[in-house]
Amino acid sequence: MSSTIKLWDFNGGIHPAENKELSTSRPIQSAGVPAQLVLPLQQHIGAPTEPTVAVGDVVLKGQKIADVSHGMGVPVHAPTSGVIESIGDYPVPHPSGMADRCIVLKPDGKDEWCERYPIADYRSLERDEALAIIHSAGISGMGGAGFPTDIKLRPPRDRKVDTLILNGAECEPYITADDMTMRERANDVVAGLKVMAWILRPERCVIGIEDNKPEAAAALREATQGTQVELAVIPTKYPSGGEKQLIQILTGMEVPSGGIPADIGVMCQNVGTAVAVAKAIFEGSPLISRVVTVTGEAVINPGNFEVLLGTPLNYLLYQAGLQQDRVSRLILGGPMMGYTLTTTAVPVIKTTNCIIAAVASELPAPPPEQACIRCGQCAEVCPMELLPQQLFWHAKATEFEKAEHLNLFDCIECGACSYVCPSSIPLVQYYRYAKGEIRVQRAEQLKADRARERFEARQQRLEREQQEKELRRKERAKAAAEAQANKKAEAERADANGEAADERAAKSALVEQALARKRASTEANNAKVAAPTEPAQKKPDIDIKALEKQFAQAQSKLETMQAMLEDAKAQQADNVDKLERAVTKNHDRVKRAEEALADARKIQATPPESQSTE
Repeated sequence: MSSTIKLWDFNGGIHPAENKELSTSRPIQSAGVPAQLVLPLQQHIGAPTEPTVAVGDVVLKGQKIADVSHGMGVPVHAPTSGVIESIGDYPVPHPSGMADRCIVLKPDGKDEWCERYPIADYRSLERDEALAIIHSAGISGMGGAGFPTDIKLRPPRDRKVDTLILNGAECEPYITADDMTMRERANDVVAGLKVMAWILRPERCVIGIEDNKPEAAAALREATQGTQVELAVIPTKYPSGGEKQLIQILTGMEVPSGGIPADIGVMCQNVGTAVAVAKAIFEGSPLISRVVTVTGEAVINPGNFEVLLGTPLNYLLYQAGLQQDRVSRLILGGPMMGYTLTTTAVPVIKTTNCIIAAVASELPAPPPEQACIRCGQCAEVCPMELLPQQLFWHAKATEFEKAEHLNLFDCIECGACSYVCPSSIPLVQYYRYAKGEIRVQRAEQLKADRARERFEARQQRLEREQQEKELRRKERAKAAAEAQANKKAEAERADANGEAADERAAKSALVEQALARKRASTEANNAKVAAPTEPAQKKPDIDIKALEKQFAQAQSKLETMQAMLEDAKAQQADNVDKLERAVTKNHDRVKRAEEALADARKIQATPPESQSTE
């Protein structure tokens, strides 16, 4: 359904030469299968994936070969059947020309699919199940930085999406991938939009398209017949295809600085993303290819190609008929936001939408940078209403904090300011440099903060452990001091009451009594033995010294045991009973020894004539 829709405008903007007719004269063509596919493990914003295959593994078309273990990301799939040839570092699409980890797949020519599970009626699914299918299909945004689609379709609970916008503006010069997709696959575009609308349940669905694409608008108008989808044809102006600019055009609302569209109840998706969602749901096919524009005056057959992800650009340029002797610059992306390629060995990834092979006169090298004349044209065309001149000065002077204070990160790097600058200052390059340095500083600061937090936590733990150890030491010392004091007090009380002396005296008396009984018994026995054989006048032969020695030993042992018993009682030891029994036993021994000694002495002291034999 289409009707007259109220449109708004955004500040600034420019009208560069479009040069779109070069690649729209023929339908989308298949680029075929190259001899080798190089699949980077990171093809979008977020965390890189980890390989789930090993070198030498045979894989099928659509099979998952890398997946995310943590963080934000989506898996990577095999674009065709073949053998995993290697896993290592290879050149990847990046302004720095850097290398990154990739999986190299050698096609076997069979193009055999793995098992797929198409869904005829997506409304029979739970919404989380549909989002899981989109995630498993490896779908990320195909019109910008490549934000994972399933995460984008899951906004915070406190941010209800009222308006879902499908971005078909494609405002950058030369690029016609979305244009041709809308012309030839309008039904898939609308089908994917319906699935996303069913997940989000917005009040309004709008497809925004620039008025320089009448064929695409007609195809979408036919595909949306009988639906509530609105088709909004907007004036052609760069960068109307920017997310924030298109939202402002269609709703009149501005995304707040540092915010996201969901903050104002709006969400934008790309038409290529909608097609990928439709294939994932209705065909069970993951994202393994995309439409790429190959254009420029240095190719014989410019056009749009359905390209397998991982296809090297040199293979794709060969399919378009690259004239090596004429090409001056190779640009990945559009002339406004793209960057010059240093090698054609880089592969096509999920966010690749255009390659421009330009001759020298088509995109001439920029003249040398000159001093800023403060004309203010950059501020007039800035769609984000920033101050490009001040941002440039601060970035050049490495005053990054001041540049950030002037909302540097609101810059969408559209290149409009550089386009109109009469001094040929590459303003966007300065902004990118400043953003990169600020991100590095933030990362270092975050790392330092975490290190400081860990150090402080360790110091607190060590201090706490030291305090606990000191407290335990003090408690032990206090307990020992109390025990010593109690022992001393008991000893003082015992001495004061004379208990110890009385106890020793009593024990000595017992020993004396025992010795006396022993002596009497010994005398009686000696008398009985000597009566029949010895004369009355002869004294018995008794070893007094041996008896004295036995008595002294017994008495010394008794005193030792008595002291041990007193210590044990003072310390409340468990062996008090045992010591008491030992002391009693030694009492008996001393008593017997004393009696024997007394008897022996008595016999020795008695005159011979007074002795009798009984």
